[in-house]
Amino acid sequence: MAEPAAATSYKPRTYAAVKVLPPAQRHLVSRFSYGVTPTLATQVRQRRGAAKWFTWQLKGAAITDATHRTTKAWWPDLARSPESLWKRSSDGVRGGWEVMADYQRWVITRRRQSKQQVLETMTQFWENHLYVPTNGEQWFVHRVSYGETIRKHALGRFDNLLYSAITHPAMLLYLDNATSTAAKPNENLGRELLELHTVGRGRFTESDVKDSARILTGWYVDMWKTWKPSYRPDMHATGRVKVKGFSHANSRADGREVTRLYLRYLARHPDTARRIATKLVTKFVGDAPAPALVDKLAKVYLKNNTAIAPVLQTLIASKQFKAAAGKKVRDPIEDVVATYRALGVKVARPTTSNSAANAVLWQTQSVGATPFGWPRPDGTPIDNASWSSTSRVIASLSMHYSMSGGWWPKERATFRTARAWVPKSGMRFDELVDHLSRSLLHRPSTARLLQACCEATGLRPSDRITHDHGLVKWEMPRLLTCVLDSPDFFRR
Repeated sequence: MAEPAAATSYKPRTYAAVKVLPPAQRHLVSRFSYGVTPTLATQVRQRRGAAKWFTWQLKGAAITDATHRTTKAWWPDLARSPESLWKRSSDGVRGGWEVMADYQRWVITRRRQSKQQVLETMTQFWENHLYVPTNGEQWFVHRVSYGETIRKHALGRFDNLLYSAITHPAMLLYLDNATSTAAKPNENLGRELLELHTVGRGRFTESDVKDSARILTGWYVDMWKTWKPSYRPDMHATGRVKVKGFSHANSRADGREVTRLYLRYLARHPDTARRIATKLVTKFVGDAPAPALVDKLAKVYLKNNTAIAPVLQTLIASKQFKAAAGKKVRDPIEDVVATYRALGVKVARPTTSNSAANAVLWQTQSVGATPFGWPRPDGTPIDNASWSSTSRVIASLSMHYSMSGGWWPKERATFRTARAWVPKSGMRFDELVDHLSRSLLHRPSTARLLQACCEATGLRPSDRITHDHGLVKWEMPRLLTCVLDSPDFFRR
């Protein structure tokens, strides 16, 4: 290919066959989805704009989409009972880590394919906030159910979500509450409930932790046998408890009502409101949450009885959100999912371990993270710095190149042909770059992108690209990768 002339002008041209959303709408849809695609953009236009699309998306599971149900069937173990999973693991049929890998794959598949993009985005947020990892010998038997519970409440009220999560057997097992007794209350869940799930570090005392643990005694799981959850009054620590402003006589052996009142109190505490507001702003706006926006969201949260939807509506309407375009980095998992979506890769039900629906988990691992693979109870980082290292960027570049060429994973995956990326034979190269920018980045090309593409391929902006051009025959992966490697694709 010819070397580009030193004096080449990199003024981009327009090839507008692919319609893109206005920047403000693209920003909203990008933050609350796993990548804007032409299909998603059409959905937004059908809803008469991003704001109305977002309101519609808050309906969550009420939006007609079979992805959740049909793709779960791709991995049959996800439907097994806890007792069955444990027996099969004990008998050496299939280990818990293998079942959890299937769960991770299912989550990735939903994020990639679901029409319920806001629901999946918020399920990710809450499953990370109320974190239970997938690497565990005990709790894996209840981990699928836990994820389903989070998803059920992800767009509802936080008080309901908190109660359902904290009393769920997966959480009870993970944070050692399943066998906590009146004689020896285990403080792990009681502490993390305060520090991570509600009011936050520095907002409670050691005395609060002890009484928090006592309140939660009695919630039991029959470990190593049936794995059935139950409430055991004989294991509940009675006697007056006081945590921050919550006080209760706690005189009955059945402490479930005390638990309900306690979690309701924590969900409605101003410190919890601020903590949740801060995390929402960090995830969806920027890494330095504006105090004014945090205060505003916290007030909306408390005024609306911990309902999440009004908080999200207030967030997207804020001036801080509108000014935050391009300021959040995709984490490795979001990058992989967005790459599949941008390239329009069709993935079928897996038949072997090398099938794309299974191999995608190894892809996310190679870039730097897997769903729920973070080893600590504080959840996967949601700040930019954690995912902006040189090694992560290099890993992403490698993944983009492999995907652009359709080289791996390719089993049970259908990639677009190189020719399919060139809408007409004989178009100028700068027009092709604009077409690819609109298709992959959902934005018009820029002089910087055009120059990068010229340097990557050795072509000039004015070169004519036919369907039998060498670029189409051999070098299209290089061009596609150049577009995907742009800073605009690394950002949500």
